[in-house]
Amino acid sequence: MTAELVRGQNHPLPGTRLEIRVSAGRPVVAGATLGDDRGKVHGVEWVAHPGSPTLPGLEVSKQAAADHRLAVDLGALQDTVHRVSVLLALPVGVEGPASFRALAAPFVAVTGLDGTEIASYTITDLDSESAVVALELYRRQGAWKVRAVGQGYAGGLAEMLTDQGLPQARELSAAINDAVAQGLARSVAAPPPRPADGTRVRTASQGQDGHPASTPDGHPAPAQGLPARQPGDDTPVTPADQPGGGPVNYSHPGRQTTAPPTPAPTAPPARPGEPARPVAGDATGWSMEERLYNQVWGMFEDLARTTAAYRSAVDFADSRMEQELDKVLSDPRSRIGGAGDAARETARAKHADLVGQARSALDRDLAQLAAEADVVEPALPPAYASWSNPAWHAYRAPMEIPMALRLGDLHLPERVDLRIPMLVRLPLERGLWIDSGKALTNSFTDSTELRRLAMDTAVAHAARLLAAYPAGEFQVHVIDAAGSAAPALAPLVSAGVLAGPPATGAAGVEEVLSRLTQRVDLVQMAVRGGAADALPPDLDIAEQLLIVNDFPHGFDDRAVTRLRYLVDEVPAVGVHLMMVADREDAAEYGPLLDPLWRALLRLTPVPDDHLADPWVGHTWTYDPPVFPPGSQILRQVLDQVATARRNGGR
Repeated sequence: MTAELVRGQNHPLPGTRLEIRVSAGRPVVAGATLGDDRGKVHGVEWVAHPGSPTLPGLEVSKQAAADHRLAVDLGALQDTVHRVSVLLALPVGVEGPASFRALAAPFVAVTGLDGTEIASYTITDLDSESAVVALELYRRQGAWKVRAVGQGYAGGLAEMLTDQGLPQARELSAAINDAVAQGLARSVAAPPPRPADGTRVRTASQGQDGHPASTPDGHPAPAQGLPARQPGDDTPVTPADQPGGGPVNYSHPGRQTTAPPTPAPTAPPARPGEPARPVAGDATGWSMEERLYNQVWGMFEDLARTTAAYRSAVDFADSRMEQELDKVLSDPRSRIGGAGDAARETARAKHADLVGQARSALDRDLAQLAAEADVVEPALPPAYASWSNPAWHAYRAPMEIPMALRLGDLHLPERVDLRIPMLVRLPLERGLWIDSGKALTNSFTDSTELRRLAMDTAVAHAARLLAAYPAGEFQVHVIDAAGSAAPALAPLVSAGVLAGPPATGAAGVEEVLSRLTQRVDLVQMAVRGGAADALPPDLDIAEQLLIVNDFPHGFDDRAVTRLRYLVDEVPAVGVHLMMVADREDAAEYGPLLDPLWRALLRLTPVPDDHLADPWVGHTWTYDPPVFPPGSQILRQVLDQVATARRNGGR
């Protein structure tokens, strides 16, 4: 699970061979310095930069680019090196922004060689700075860690290198700027601005779970980008329109940069003057499933970006009007006659014009995304599809596990009818917590009804997981200590798809937890001993899901400890947890259960705006899965799952 760092926070590194990925929305210079145990850089040979991109254990980009990948082998560094500082700087002497104020907040991530994110950091609160120390990897007691730094310098590279103790800071800064200028023709620019017809160029996404991130997983990314004015363009004036502005960067730092050879479907040609017609599967990928997955994440990112651009433009318009009004009020002469009133009216008219332009651009982008959603939704496979999608009526048990699973939808207040599927990768990397808390209760839903809805939501998620896995490869256990969830569990029980009857009472809780913890122990011993083929023949190797209703009812201290143990071991041994609970009900345990709640992905049985997105700072509203009124699709799907189990997967 990715650690989303804030300034000053650190995180251990599991290995020494790493990649550092940078996404800034506009071309920036990326480099790195090597420091001793006090952080001092002893000479130019301790700096990797575009003019000298390779050092032992370190390689950086040779040119300015909107996205970078820096290679680091900590094991190859000299023993005298105790710190690696990752630097970002704006190119000097070329057309572009003079400070980070006009750019989207840069995003950096430390990943393994397989692309798995270890830690990420969005560098916020930059203003007049033109260079910044983004991260530092440092050695502490023989182990390496990463720390989010975010230290900016208005004096650029020269001031930054001087601060790190480099004697030749100004000379090296000039050499770096010369190397960047010479390679500018080869620089990797940001993606082109969206044409007036609304089309966009898209690359494939590897979206992250949890947060849209999360994400939905997913998963963290750079903060908002701002549209740049092009000749004849009607996009709103924003801070990016000032010298050094730039276009919206619709690429996500997790997206693939090299497309597989499988061609994506092509849309019918649009008529002259019309926007390009959307088509399902227009992202890259090896299969239609992968292309649709990447396209959904692309839609999520585009909605986040265009909404961030609109909000930023409105903020800029508000700020400019406030400054102009302050200027009027501060001048005593404007208070005599009608000069002050005229100035105020002018300021308000400018504000209305800017906001109107911003809204027009937003509406254009939202209309294009809505048209794409209308095309994509009917083409989704069952694992990605809503319960109202006709794909479920043709459902048959799959032969392979899909890439991802839909847990609901996400939307923003700018257009509530534009909903993006919330997809998380399989197998689940985090357990789920279906919140039945009183904090969600409103005038239309009492606490009893909320608990019922929470359990119905849990059953819907469990049914989708059962349907997504090949027959017999996913088992569901239920703890319902008080027996209050019997009506909601009826579809699972009657279809015969549970691993056993729902456990009730303290004895039932003990029996289920003992069985699952024993399974975890056996698998752990086999894996750690390198004898995975020595597991008992009667051990069920299928993925396991434990649904716990009304926690902590029926749980004593020992049972709670076992539950936490299961949560901690989820990714490694295939035992997943789904809690249906009100956190206040477990208040008697105090902070003991805080790690448990933090380890779970919180979902709600009613729409709720609780999913924070560190990418652009949005708060997304989550919509839980809903069955069409009067639909029998749940029973039909569970019957198909049960039939496939009886027939050996057919």
